[in-house]
Amino acid sequence: MSRVTQGVMPAKLGIFNLSGPTHLTAVDWNNKDHRRSIAASLVQGVYILELDRQQNRQGPQALAPAWWDFFNFQLNHVLVDKVDNSIFGTIFESQFPASNCGNSETNTPKYVIAFRGTLTEPDKLLRDLKLDLGCIRNKLQLDTRFEIAMKFVKEMVDIAGATNLWLAGHSLGSAIALLAGKNMTKVGYNLETYLFNPPFFSIPIEGVKNQKAGLVVATKACKYNKLKEDDESFDVLSAWFPYLFVNPNDPICSEYIGYFEHRKKMEEIGAGKVERDLEEALHLLPSAYLSTNLDQSPNFRRAHGLEQWWSPDTQCQLILYQFQ
Repeated sequence: MSRVTQGVMPAKLGIFNLSGPTHLTAVDWNNKDHRRSIAASLVQGVYILELDRQQNRQGPQALAPAWWDFFNFQLNHVLVDKVDNSIFGTIFESQFPASNCGNSETNTPKYVIAFRGTLTEPDKLLRDLKLDLGCIRNKLQLDTRFEIAMKFVKEMVDIAGATNLWLAGHSLGSAIALLAGKNMTKVGYNLETYLFNPPFFSIPIEGVKNQKAGLVVATKACKYNKLKEDDESFDVLSAWFPYLFVNPNDPICSEYIGYFEHRKKMEEIGAGKVERDLEEALHLLPSAYLSTNLDQSPNFRRAHGLEQWWSPDTQCQLILYQFQ
């Protein structure tokens, strides 16, 4: 799903000192842009960690550690896919004093679980594409990679508590983080979650002039949904506010912009309750902080690229969507 941090990744994108957010020498954890940049950097660290493994870069030759060392995190655990033995996620542990973590005043996480997206190396491509297809068919929850991710998310909540844990992911990785976050919210744990270029697979319903027809289209787009949310489940999910980062020029995630605008219109005409039945589909959410990159992207690689989210020059529009 991610064609950005792939086998054809420009070499400098893997080198923190050349492309990372080195300007963040003094982190303000209450600054939303700082938190966004750090979360994106940790996800980048997962990509580079897998590439280090593939290319047998070890010790001083390894490029990945700089992506978390700079922000005083250490590698706590790696998540390995049982099918292709690739590293698809990591658990990072912060080195900050315990008193700083899980504190509403400091907003510093003790742990961050980060998930990479698709890599296009020949021996890994088919595996990742299968997972991409699982997202399209709303079957990601049935894959062993997600089962591993969910297992560790539950364990870390038990160990550290929900306020001490962040989730983060890019593209396919954001789909994993989104589904894990949804599952934890349903059992009472709202995790701070950062979703970069999250995939949205649906017909662009905001383009349908007739709002009732748009609702029919939206329903058909969820034809793989077997379980419908009841009102109680919807209300629980409404209290979770993941951070979504989308680029209008990225067809993989840009439909989130239209989706939330459509939801807003449906609420205004009194059809919001009907749409509650659609929320079981992987990509659909009742509430979110939607951050849209306002800069022009020259091509798909840049529009879907993770590096835009740690750049100090990125101009974003942040909108809170909350549905009751």
